[in-house]
Parts: sequence; C-alpha cells; structure tokens
Amino acid sequence: MTRSATQLLRDNDRILAAAGQIAVVVGASFFVALCARVTLPLPFTPVPLTLQNFGVLLVGLLLGARRGFAALALYLAEGMMGLPVFSPIGPGGMAQLIGPTGGFLLAYPFVAGLAGLIMESGKRNFARAATAALLAEIVLFAGGLAWLGILTHSFALALRFGLYWFVFAEIIKIMSAAAVASGWERLRRSQE
Repeated sequence: MTRSATQLLRDNDRILAAAGQIAVVVGASFFVALCARVTLPLPFTPVPLTLQNFGVLLVGLLLGARRGFAALALYLAEGMMGLPVFSPIGPGGMAQLIGPTGGFLLAYPFVAGLAGLIMESGKRNFARAATAALLAEIVLFAGGLAWLGILTHSFALALRFGLYWFVFAEIIKIMSAAAVASGWERLRRSQE
C-alpha cells in the first residue's frame, strides 16, 4: 500500500471515531431530554420532580468528564434554541433557564463533568460511582438553591422550594445511577 493510501485510511479511521463520539454526545443529550419528560409537578413548589437528574448523573458516570460536560452543554443549547428538551412543566426554552429551575439546569454540564471526572479517576465500582453522584448532586443543588434564593430573596424559601421535598428521590436517583454505571462497567470489562 502506498503512503498516501495508508494516510487516507488513518484519516478515515479518525473521522469515523470522531463521528462516533459526536453521536454518543448527541444521543446522551437526547437521553436526558427523554428523562425530562418523566415529570411529577408538586403543588407546593415551582420545581417539579423529574428524572432529569438521574439522566445527568448517568451520562456523566458513563461518558466521563469531557463527553458528559459536552452532552449537557448541548442539551442546554437545544433548550435555548426552543427544542422541547426541558421538563414539560414550565415555560420552556430560554424562559425556563431564568425561571425557578434555571439554576439546576445551568449546573447540569458541571454536574455531569464532575461525576465523570470522579468516576474516571479510579476503579469504576459502585462505591466510586455513588460517591461521584453524591458530590455531583451537591454541585447541582448548590446551583439550583443559589438561583432559587436569588429569585425568592430568601434562602429559607429556596430550601423549602428546592431541597426538602427532593432529598429522598435524589438518594434513589444517586443509587440507581451508580448501580447502572457500575453494572455497565462490569459488563464492559467481562467482554474485553
């Protein structure tokens, strides 16, 4: 094979690998959008209970820091462009980013990035995945509660609207995301 033919094959392999990575990131953003459709409005808070956080954690744990961050940044861009990717409860689009859930939404890329970074930095087991998800949830709620505090002018109201009602559900999401991610890792290792 000539040098140019070999180079062409290498270039094609790089293009295919890049296209595969882009497809994974786009697919992950759509997965979070599907999770956002599973929503339970709560009458005593403007923040609905959704499966979105589970999707964000799982994307970060499975894809790692860079691809997880990219997938959730893409997710936010899709929402800003008006695509129906956010929870159907609320105004949608840019208005949702400045509404009561805006702080949570804007934290998503950092949440996925942190979960992925921690998961990548050691043995990929349930304990690491659960720790990564828990620390990422702290970042999520720091962003969400800070924004709610700004909107309500009250940290006590922010806690009431954005934390107390969600703790139990978030523990379930953390454990579920950790179980899926560690199970996926075991399956991947067994096939190598």
